[in-house]
Amino acid sequence: MLLENKIAVIYGAGGSIGGAIARAFAREGALTHLAGRSKATVEVLASQIRSDGGRAHAAELDVLDEQLVDAYVDQVAEQAGRIDISVNVIGLGDVQQPLTEISLQDFLQPITTAMRAHFLTTRAAARHMKKQGSGVVLAFGGSGATTMPGLGGFVVALDAIEGLRRQWATELGPYGIRVVTLKSAGVPEVIPADFPNREKIIEGLPPTLVGRHATLADVGDVAAFAASDKARTLTATAVNISCGAMMD
Repeated sequence: MLLENKIAVIYGAGGSIGGAIARAFAREGALTHLAGRSKATVEVLASQIRSDGGRAHAAELDVLDEQLVDAYVDQVAEQAGRIDISVNVIGLGDVQQPLTEISLQDFLQPITTAMRAHFLTTRAAARHMKKQGSGVVLAFGGSGATTMPGLGGFVVALDAIEGLRRQWATELGPYGIRVVTLKSAGVPEVIPADFPNREKIIEGLPPTLVGRHATLADVGDVAAFAASDKARTLTATAVNISCGAMMD
């Protein structure tokens, strides 16, 4: 089991990506603390994990609130004794429009949300990880040479996450803390079956080299590996799970 007895905090656990990572972590032996905007949603996930033999606790949390984030992480660390893994995969609330048409507020929304949330959650975890001399921080970024028109500030926010990852990795590396991002060219399963123009959106995703895109199971499996000691040489980098749609 890759993550046996590891203590993991997952922000955005109520979403598809967060749920996939939480299930993979629990399957690999981690005790998962699931935080989301809706306690009911994350509690359903926690119940499913427990029914499958895993361990999970659910909490409602606004990751943009500095005091709440600090208090939540301190509480988890006090109860569990440490924090081994911090994962932030929250939704960014992006408005996707051409840059010539989008308002300044809508353009900045995902950028400011990403920077505030990822800074706060990483800082809160790092305070405890530095004391224990180990830890892993994971996020979803997306820096690459390709994008598509009409995405507003979304891809800019993903690029900003990559920049923040490099800064955190530089400052936390001496304490044995790794900082890694995952990047994909889209995960079709994330789009609900009844979402308007779903098929058109999927068709518009960047073509891959292997004729398929990453699945939610792929995301969970790669995240579990990246968070494990098997990946102890990985830090200050992005793990590319785009199936070749984004070339490095």
